Amino acid sequence: MLRLGRREFEPHEPVIMAIVNRTPDSFYDQGATFRDEPALARVEQAVAEGAAIIDIGGVKAGPGEEVTAEEEARRTVGFVAEVRRRFPDVIISVDTWRAEVGEAVCEAGADVLNDAWGGVDPGLAEVAARYRVGLVCTHAGGAEPRTRPHRIEYDDVMADILDVTVGLAERAAELGVPRESIMIDPGHDFGKNTRHSLEATRRLDEMAATGWPVLVSLSNKDFVGETLDRPVKERVVGTLATTAVSAWLGAQVYRVHEVAETRQVLDMVAAIAGHRAPAVARRGLA
Repeated sequence: MLRLGRREFEPHEPVIMAIVNRTPDSFYDQGATFRDEPALARVEQAVAEGAAIIDIGGVKAGPGEEVTAEEEARRTVGFVAEVRRRFPDVIISVDTWRAEVGEAVCEAGADVLNDAWGGVDPGLAEVAARYRVGLVCTHAGGAEPRTRPHRIEYDDVMADILDVTVGLAERAAELGVPRESIMIDPGHDFGKNTRHSLEATRRLDEMAATGWPVLVSLSNKDFVGETLDRPVKERVVGTLATTAVSAWLGAQVYRVHEVAETRQVLDMVAAIAGHRAPAVARRGLA
């Protein structure tokens, strides 16, 4: 059972985490939700389309202008509080690697800390334990935040992913983060080239076999773009194909831009797997 905020999810119940970037330079939407009103409209739309989690980020993942902890908090803390006020039942996640920002957003009402940079600040897990919130434990290949990989190599990329993410998850549980609120993430593109990310996808069942809920952040990423030779705005089909494969191999939580399309993919895979009945079943019965 995965428990996040006020919600509980069965092991085969797919969960959508919608991305809401509070940055002026996000790679996908170029700052479309930097201002409050468009961002709140995005939250409302995502919830209506089936997102259970809203993931709020105040710093672009890739290289760019420096964003201090104070500026990151300014972009996220008040917004978290407003989302909490307007949507009391939604699960609020914040994408941050900094413990001080994690503390501030937890005070404002966050339910999950999404640590996309692999525990670079070990204090973040301590914050999650103190506030009894969820934590995403990600493999980033030892990369520093906001850097791109360069000629990185692994003897066995999935072995490294498992060693790092399970280690981070076990440490978090020992600190006091509720075990049922910890997720592991292979970290597509983070500290990896395209072949590494493809292999991580192909072997996701090994992550699922650990028993920790697996979160994947696939949406419009470079490994999809390079695989199909498509620019950012033309990666939705590749993303959805990767989502279907990930669902079949046991991933549970999906961090996405396109909520409605992802919901259909996950519902279809769940029905094929026998975990969900068809919404309508009239064919051959009339």
